[in-house]
Amino acid sequence: MKKSTRRKFLTQTSVAAAAVALPATASAQSRAATQPTAPTKKVHWSGGKPPEKTPLFSGVVSYGNLVFIAGIGAHFEGDIKAHTKHVLDEMQKALESAGSSMEKVLKVNVYLNDLKDYAGMNEVFLGRFGPEPGVRTTIAAAGGIPGNSLVEIDCIACI
Repeated sequence: MKKSTRRKFLTQTSVAAAAVALPATASAQSRAATQPTAPTKKVHWSGGKPPEKTPLFSGVVSYGNLVFIAGIGAHFEGDIKAHTKHVLDEMQKALESAGSSMEKVLKVNVYLNDLKDYAGMNEVFLGRFGPEPGVRTTIAAAGGIPGNSLVEIDCIACI
């Protein structure tokens, strides 16, 4: 009776399969270790800590590499140019405190109390977001803007 090579074949096949599987497993574990972690939400509190009472909304929130700035108004007497400058200055401070900048803004929403202020707002707005500004939507808010602000602006930027 001739000797069967089946046992020898199975042994060699098992060794070859293990040799292929080990690097594949190590590679998968290596990829898992280098995969980025899931983005997390971070609220950037003014002064570095949350207020004692739960606020209605957060002013600055980041998620992953995006930062969201809530609407900023100018609640003092003045014209549209003074209000727009104040709002954009405050927006710049908020963006920089979250690790971003005006040049990294992707989307801006402008809410005017009255559409007649569009040209004056644009005069101050022009150039504040660098040579390649993000997209923008401008509306006149029906019923006005809360407080005595002539303009309110919010934005989304990358970090």
